Parts: sequence; structure tokens; C-alpha cells
Amino acid sequence: QVQVVESGGGSVQAGGSLRLSCTASRYTEDNFCMGWFRAVPGQPREGVAAISSGTLDTYYADSVRGRFTITISQDSTKKTVYLQMNSLKPEDTAMYYCSVDYTRRTYCSLAPVAVNYWGRGTQVNVSS
Repeated sequence: QVQVVESGGGSVQAGGSLRLSCTASRYTEDNFCMGWFRAVPGQPREGVAAISSGTLDTYYADSVRGRFTITISQDSTKKTVYLQMNSLKPEDTAMYYCSVDYTRRTYCSLAPVAVNYWGRGTQVNVSS
């Protein structure tokens, strides 16, 4: 069973920055997609950013492109993705979930249905 553990998050004023981290371990595939989704109560989970651990190609939702950056570091036993969030807006307030998509090695999807494993989530609050 793949383990997915997030860290980071918190509260910040609009215009500020935060960085989220997520480590995946106990996987058996060498390359796959990892990403970040977010959700607010009453709304479906929204794909924010994704990265291929093999090609390092990145994918972003239009709402965050140019403000958020996803990167990855990896060794033989774990992969860690980071989401650097700059110029934060109140509408970025949400629970952020890390994801692992085992079925894709590239052309990562931002659709929740593509995700095989989820982290528990970390809260981000942006005040105006």
C-alpha cells in the first residue's frame, strides 16, 4: 500500500506564500504522476497541479498557473513533491490533498478520478 503524507499549510494573508510538501513511499512502480488537489465544503475536488516523476513534465490548473510551482525530489525509496504557492488569494483557501496516479507515467491528469492514492489533506487559509 502506497503511503502519502502531506505537511505544510497554515494561514497567510493575501499576497503571501506557503509551501506544501508531500512524500510518497512503499510504491512498487518507478515512475508515476503525483499532484495536488484542493476542496472546499460543498464543492468537488479540484485538480491544482501535477508532475511526472519520470519526465518532470508539469501540469497546472488555469486558476493557479503562474502563481504555483510544483517540483519533485526523489531517491530509491521515496518521492517528495512540493507545491510553492505565491501571490495567494482568498479563493485559494481550501483543504489541499496530495495524490498519486499509478496509471500514468506522463501526461498527468488533473481529474480526481485518475487518482489511486490520496493523502489526508492539509488546510490552507488565505485571509483578505
